[in-house]
Amino acid sequence: MTQLKAFIVEDSPVIRENLVAALEEMAPIDVVGTAGNGREAVRTVVSLRPDVLVLDIQMPELDGVGVARELARAAPGVAVLVLTMFDDDDSVFAALRAGAAGYVLKGAAQDEIVRAISAVASGEAIFGPGVARRVLTQLGGRSATPEPFPELTAREREVLELLAAGLTTAAIGSRLGLAPKTVTNHASAVFAKLHVEGRAQAVERARRAGLG
Repeated sequence: MTQLKAFIVEDSPVIRENLVAALEEMAPIDVVGTAGNGREAVRTVVSLRPDVLVLDIQMPELDGVGVARELARAAPGVAVLVLTMFDDDDSVFAALRAGAAGYVLKGAAQDEIVRAISAVASGEAIFGPGVARRVLTQLGGRSATPEPFPELTAREREVLELLAAGLTTAAIGSRLGLAPKTVTNHASAVFAKLHVEGRAQAVERARRAGLG
């Protein structure tokens, strides 16, 4: 049986090594490389072209959603399986929009992870049980990929998206035709509604959701 080539992206060395050891015991998977941050992952995967990329959502330099999005353009033949502890709607649907074919939560049994890797390699979509229920619920509603942060007003969403794009308060005000103080007020409302402490956390959540 032909071995599947897998590449693992995980910022925790302990988790990364344990996952590699577990997968290498499970034929027909061959772990051809690992990375501890998103930028390194993109560079190496574009070169190696494994069958499947297994990656976490939260990583340094470039998060999992960003990795999936860049590889969808640079290496579309590489199937992406997200293996993470994050099961919130923003993370799940941002990953799917970015091109992930599977989403499994950490703590899944080894054979479940192996089945997921094999499934995405063969072109299937696969989700862990809790994630699958959420996806099916959304498919049964108005949209399979709902707009993130429905609690925000249209203007607050514009401000959040521009924050995620890296614009300063002054630049956002210029773009939207608002006074800097008004932008600050909108940003404060965003932080309160998203239950984050400030700009950095809001930007992180926004980028995980595919904004910016």
